[in-house]
Amino acid sequence: MAKRTLVRAAAVLGAASLALTGCSSDSGDDSASGSDSSASATTVSTDCTPEEAAAAGAPSTAPLKIGTLLPDTGSLSFLGPPMVAGTQLGVNDVNAAGGVLGQPVQLIPGDSGDTTTDTANTTVDRELAAGTQVIIGAASSSVSLKVIDKVSSAGVVMFSPANTSDQFVCYPDKGQYFRTAPTDVLQAQAVSQLISDDGGQRVSILALNDPYGTGLADNIQKNLVDAGIPEDQIQKIIYDPNAQSFNSEVDQVKDFAPDAVAVVGFEESAKIITRMHEVGIGPSDGMKVYGVDGNMGNALGESVAAPLLDGMQGTTPLTDVGPAFQDRLKGINPGLIDFNYAGESYDAVVIASLAAEAAKSTAGRDIAANINNVTEGGTPCTSYQECLPLVQAGTDIDYNGITGKLDFAAAGEPSIGSYGKLKFGADNKLTTEGYIVVGG
Repeated sequence: MAKRTLVRAAAVLGAASLALTGCSSDSGDDSASGSDSSASATTVSTDCTPEEAAAAGAPSTAPLKIGTLLPDTGSLSFLGPPMVAGTQLGVNDVNAAGGVLGQPVQLIPGDSGDTTTDTANTTVDRELAAGTQVIIGAASSSVSLKVIDKVSSAGVVMFSPANTSDQFVCYPDKGQYFRTAPTDVLQAQAVSQLISDDGGQRVSILALNDPYGTGLADNIQKNLVDAGIPEDQIQKIIYDPNAQSFNSEVDQVKDFAPDAVAVVGFEESAKIITRMHEVGIGPSDGMKVYGVDGNMGNALGESVAAPLLDGMQGTTPLTDVGPAFQDRLKGINPGLIDFNYAGESYDAVVIASLAAEAAKSTAGRDIAANINNVTEGGTPCTSYQECLPLVQAGTDIDYNGITGKLDFAAAGEPSIGSYGKLKFGADNKLTTEGYIVVGG
């Protein structure tokens, strides 16, 4: 568990064009006292020694083929464009710098769909048959869980730019699964810091029942207790995201009379917040309401009548990638208005390419065995063009990417998380008011 917390400069950076994230899902009654209220909530343990890949022993110098497993269709299709653009830009930059092992990287695009279809399995089968050694995706943790066994058993790297569920920390993935999005263990610290800094002393947590929702809710609760809030002053309600109504859950929150409410959800958050306003405890009613990466975005603003979100705050994995990178992404897709996880997608491509160069092999297991090493502990470098000659000279490198310092932990994920501190205005539009960096 990370111990360092640093809040970056809080200058308002202007409207944040953020969409709902695909970090995890596609989507009971209790007394009004500090408690857990849910029907069989999913629990996740992160107490383990993660599996790490070992080199295959049979190096390959075949061209590196990178497939994508990103949402072109389905309930998370709004997430696809920035990740697709970031992946393409990463491949372009790798190839412009000389490719991998002197050969251009080949990109094989593929749709992940969502959990209501078998699109992801169909895409993975096609990409494995095409000889991909790395697959970038999925966006949804639930989709990733549908195909992770197939990908890892094939000795192929699965590299998600957006999965945040804690479930992957200890998943038996043969050391083949990685992500550039920070785990929700870190996001929970950022959300809890927001609540504590605002003086929250009696907190309700509403969370959807899946590994993402319950894991994030558990960690928010733990961090609030660590910050000094008594357990009986925290109410946790786990709900079915597919329910037709959330009146019962919201009414439980009202009866608890909190001074702060955290909503851990996805598109159903619109119904929840609308109901909160109906009973007088919404953001625009003066309640301090906090969201997470699953709901702090333009899609929520468009789904709820203005000004009901006015004052709602929250977090999403976000770094200040700057206008120059955004302009380059628009060169790939001029229609982009959101940039969520574009930097994480770009970095996944660069890291995988550098790992192949370090391994002197494009075999998936060889790449996996070198991914963590190229992100920490060596000579810092910040682009493929800068890092490549160092790797080729045998130098141990520390790639600090578009998303900043990564320092991958043993589970193949950043040990440092940067989160945008977001806030809705009366027009239901977001601004980024600063950054919260946790971990390290």
